[in-house]
Amino acid sequence: MKTISLIGSTGSIGQQVLSVVRRHSDQYQIESIVANSSAELFLAQVKEFQPKYAALVDESAGRAVASQIPAGVKFGYGKQAALDAIAYGEVAFVAATGFAGLEYSLAAIVQRKALALANKETLVCGGELVMSALKGAGTRLMPVDSEHSALWQALSFRTDAPFRRLIITASGGPFYGWSREQLQAVTPASALKHPTWNMGAKITIDSATLLNKGLEVIEAKWLYDCPLEKIHTVVHPESIIHSMVEFDDCGILAQMSYPSMELPIQLALTYPERLDCGLKPLDFEKLGAIHFKPLRRKDFPCYDLALKSAELGDNYPCAMNGAGEVAVHAFLRGEIPFLAIADTIEHALEKTERWGVDSLETLVETDRAAREYATNFIKVRE
Repeated sequence: MKTISLIGSTGSIGQQVLSVVRRHSDQYQIESIVANSSAELFLAQVKEFQPKYAALVDESAGRAVASQIPAGVKFGYGKQAALDAIAYGEVAFVAATGFAGLEYSLAAIVQRKALALANKETLVCGGELVMSALKGAGTRLMPVDSEHSALWQALSFRTDAPFRRLIITASGGPFYGWSREQLQAVTPASALKHPTWNMGAKITIDSATLLNKGLEVIEAKWLYDCPLEKIHTVVHPESIIHSMVEFDDCGILAQMSYPSMELPIQLALTYPERLDCGLKPLDFEKLGAIHFKPLRRKDFPCYDLALKSAELGDNYPCAMNGAGEVAVHAFLRGEIPFLAIADTIEHALEKTERWGVDSLETLVETDRAAREYATNFIKVRE
């Protein structure tokens, strides 16, 4: 029985982790569970899975459900109570969204837990810090993003295997082929309609701007110790091939399946075994054909802004990420237009001071400053 601490249980990824545990309840057990503020769903999860420990980050939500927590489940609320959940279980499954996920990931590494990583910001913001800590702790990281899981599978579950090039696929989002005039009129409702994936709001908007793909390039750089020039992104609208690895003989290995996060989520827990994950087999006759198109970087500048931050290095990717989170939420609230997401990130990068990344505290301050730059830029626009 493999025991799991699940951070971010009420989000899209967290709920699918629980689906995997239900499917293979004879092999996996939730030992601790953390959510941010979705108290009603969190409480239902706690009652179903009966973990040893449960925590809500939001203190008011925690107080509201404290009396309803089942007997035998230790419960806490607040930031430190949530971090305490990492002490439980063999595997820390970090599915929290946003910059907050970085601290959970570092805590898991310090405690030498195996880390199933579904939080992009961990490597985007703290890649150097995290990879150094992983090496020092001697523990392992299992990537959960579909693209990075695909690369990991093609590299025989290794992050140190030789290769010539990493090829990351992108669906292109809902607006591939749109003119700039059309993009100016994009609404939050239309941007949330992803053509092939069912994801949370933040990542869906990042997919629409292609910022998400830039974040994945940064993740791949750290995961596979790969220079940016050896990472190529190609648009693949069907989302059947999740990424590819090209080797020195120009042979290419690809991982294929219908788009579903349950495969990479489950594989992070079961590898090197492969178990049924409820995914239907590919029907190549019905599929007929798959297509590849170039990335339209000029029309979707968020991708290049992400790469620019990675090229600048140090704390710039963290600043880019913080500004991006502020901009996306402002867009979802109707405060800025779609194209202003890129403008906001660019402004924050221009304002950011270079700091070497030697601690979590440096990144926390970078994130705070970038959010302030982004917020002020949005206010001026109004």
